[in-house]
Amino acid sequence: MLFIFNFLFSPLPTPALICILTLGTAIFLWLINRPQPVLPPVDLNNQSVGIKGGARKGAGQKDNDSHYYFSDARTLYEVFQRGLAVSDNGPCLGYRKPNQPYRWLSYKQVSDRAEYLGSCLLHKGYGSSTDHFIGIFAQNRPEWIISELACYTYSMVAVPLYDTLGADAIIYIVNKANISAVICDTPQKASLLIENVKKGLTPGLKLIILMDPFEDDLKERGEKNGVEILLLFDAENLGKENFRKPMPPRPKDLSIICFTSGTTGDPKGAMLTHENIVANSSAFLKLYFQATTEDVSISYLPLAHMFERIVQTVMYSCGAKVGFFQGDIRLLPDDMKTLKPTVFPSVPRLLNRIYDKVHNEAKTPLKKFLLNLAVSCKFSEVKKGIIRRDSFWDKLIFGKIQDSLGGRVSIMVTGAAPISSPVLMFLGQKHSWTLSLFHGFPADSRWCFLGHVGVPLACNHVKLEDVPDMNYFSVNSEGEICIKGINVFQGYLKDPEKTKEVLDEDGWLHTGDIGRWLPNGTLKIIDRKKNIFKLAQGEYIAPEKIENIYIRSNPVSQVFVHGDSLRSSLVGVVVPDPEVLPSFVAKLGLKAPLKNFLCIPTGPTVKSIFLHPEPFSIENGLLTPTLKAKRGDLAKYFQTQINSLYENIQE
Repeated sequence: MLFIFNFLFSPLPTPALICILTLGTAIFLWLINRPQPVLPPVDLNNQSVGIKGGARKGAGQKDNDSHYYFSDARTLYEVFQRGLAVSDNGPCLGYRKPNQPYRWLSYKQVSDRAEYLGSCLLHKGYGSSTDHFIGIFAQNRPEWIISELACYTYSMVAVPLYDTLGADAIIYIVNKANISAVICDTPQKASLLIENVKKGLTPGLKLIILMDPFEDDLKERGEKNGVEILLLFDAENLGKENFRKPMPPRPKDLSIICFTSGTTGDPKGAMLTHENIVANSSAFLKLYFQATTEDVSISYLPLAHMFERIVQTVMYSCGAKVGFFQGDIRLLPDDMKTLKPTVFPSVPRLLNRIYDKVHNEAKTPLKKFLLNLAVSCKFSEVKKGIIRRDSFWDKLIFGKIQDSLGGRVSIMVTGAAPISSPVLMFLGQKHSWTLSLFHGFPADSRWCFLGHVGVPLACNHVKLEDVPDMNYFSVNSEGEICIKGINVFQGYLKDPEKTKEVLDEDGWLHTGDIGRWLPNGTLKIIDRKKNIFKLAQGEYIAPEKIENIYIRSNPVSQVFVHGDSLRSSLVGVVVPDPEVLPSFVAKLGLKAPLKNFLCIPTGPTVKSIFLHPEPFSIENGLLTPTLKAKRGDLAKYFQTQINSLYENIQE
C-alpha cells in the first residue's frame, strides 16, 4: 500500500501520470464491461438421462412440464387470445406491396375477422365440430392465418393444401378428408377446383371462398357445377350479420390434418390435436426462446408445413408479430431489410446459400485469411459461452451479413432437414444468433457441440430400437429412433394400416431414422432405415448415405443412386453443376490423367453413371415439396437409362 502511495505521489512527469491513469481507467472499464459467458441450462457433458425401459429424456426435463408453457394457452385458439391480451391489442400480421413499408393488422382485427369468417361457415351449414374439415389452399399471407383461426374459433379442423402437391394429390386430399369448403387465394386455384368438380372427381366440394377478387364468369362456372363462390370480404360481412358466439375446442380435439408430400404413393394425412402442437411449441419456449411483443418473425416457408406453424404458434403465444413476404422468394432479401425481423425461420438449403455466398466472395488469399481468422476468433468466444454482436470482427465482416437480413436477427430456427456442422457453426456461432434445430430435436449454438441433433424435447422421451438387418443394436447405443410424448401425432387419417407401421401399441413413433447416443447424452442421426435395399450378393445398401458422399464433390449438383436386387452393383444419375463442371473438367484434362483423381473404394460405390442436364425438381415430379427425392418416381423416370447402364456393366 505504501508502495502504491509513494508511486502515485512521486515526482513523475505529468504526461506519464496521465498515461498511467488512462491505462488504469481503461483496464477497470474493460473488467466491469467485458463480455460475460452465458451459462448453459444443463451440464453439457450429461445432456440427457436414462429412464425406465431404456429410453432417455432431457437432463432438465421434469415429469409435469410437457403439456403447455402458459396455463392460459392450452389450445391454438387460446394461444391467439393470449397474444391478444399480452400485446394489449398490438400489431399482429404484417404485409406489404412492392417498394412500400409493412402495414399491420392488430390482434383484435385478426380475431374479429376470424370470428366473422367462422360465423359465415356456420351460417352456410358447416357445423362446429371436429368432423368438419375446411381446406386452405393459399400461399403465405394474413388471410391464411385468419382462415385457420376461424376453424379453431369454432372447433373445426383445418386442412392445408400445398401449392406444389399436384392436381392428382389435391383431388385425393379433398376426397379423403371429405372437404366440402375450401378457402383459397387466387381465381386460378378456384378454377382448378371447379374443373375437378365438373369432371366428377371431387363431387363433395360445395363452397369456395376466394381471398382475391374474381370475374363474374368464375362465379357462373361454379354455379353451373353446384359450387358457390364467395369473396372473402363478402363472407366476413355475411358472418358479421349472422354472428355466432365462439365455440372453442378442447386440448385433445383435432386441430389440423397435415398431408405429407410423400416420396411414394398417395399423401398421408397426419392428424394433430391442439395439445400436440401446443406441447411442441411449449418445448421450444421452455428450452430456448420466449418472445416479447417487440419480436417479429418473417413468414415465407410454407404454412402447410408444421415447421412454420410451430414457429408462428410460439410468436402468437407471446403477443409477437409475424410479417409475410410478398409472395416472390426473389424479393425476400428486400422484405427482410424492410421488416427487420428478430426471428428468422429457415431451411438448410437457404442457409447453405448464405454460407456459400460468403465464402465465394472471399476470393483473394487476404480475404480468405481474414474470414478464417474472424471465424476462429468468434468460435473461441462462443466456446466460452460469450455471445455478442459488438466485437471487432462483427463490425468488420459479420455485420454486413446481419444487415442483409435486416440487421436485427437474434434467433434463427432451422428444420425440415439436417444441416451440416460447418454451416451450423458458421451461421450460429459467428453472428451471435441462437440457431436451433427442429429436425426433431433441439440444438443450441450458444453451447457448441456440433455434429448432432441435440437432446429430446421437453415433451418427449426417446429410445433406440434394434435394427438387426443393418447391424444396429441398442446395447451399442445405436438403433432406430423412436419418440414418445404429448406432441406425437394421432395417426394417419382413415389409414389404420399406415398408422400401425409408424405408431406401436405403446405410443412410440418409429421415425425410420437411425441414431446413436453420444457420450455427452446428445443424439446423432447416422443412417436411414427406410430407403434401403439388398443387392444380389445380400449386401444391404442405404442409397441416401452414398448420395451424401457423392454430393460433396463440387461438380455434382444432384445425384440419384439406384440398386437392383438382381444385380450386384449400383448405378446412378448425376446432374452436374453447370458453373463448376467446365473448369473441373479442364483441370482434369490439363493437370493429370483421370485415374490420378480416383480413390480406391472402401465401401459401396456406383459402377456407372448417366449425366442428366435437367435438375430434379418439384415441377418435374422428381422431388417432394420438402425437396426430398421421390425415389420410386426417379427409378421410373430413368428406367431406360438404368437398364442401359446395367447392360454395360460387367458384374
